Amino acid sequence: MSDERIELNSDELRQKINLETGTIEWSELVKHFAKGMVVVIGTDLDLIEVAERFAADDQVQVAKWIEQAKISRAMDDDARRWNENNTMFWSVVVAPWVLVQEKSA
Repeated sequence: MSDERIELNSDELRQKINLETGTIEWSELVKHFAKGMVVVIGTDLDLIEVAERFAADDQVQVAKWIEQAKISRAMDDDARRWNENNTMFWSVVVAPWVLVQEKSA
């Protein structure tokens, strides 16, 4: 067996991420929030695209989104609001991060 790392092309990566995306309730995210691993993705961005950029370690694009306040780490104010509303999210894990995007009502 080879130790060679398997590289996915962008279409394969997108398909893999898409298959791993799902809905999750706030109550299921609490433990990840407590570890500081929840990243909030603005509703004006495509969750799959952001996950691809995280998986590809595209630090330049991620930094732009942070600077534009389109992505951020979840904060205590977010958690309070989500807890009050038992918010539902679209989510995907790009280890070690859990990327979440609030579902519209």
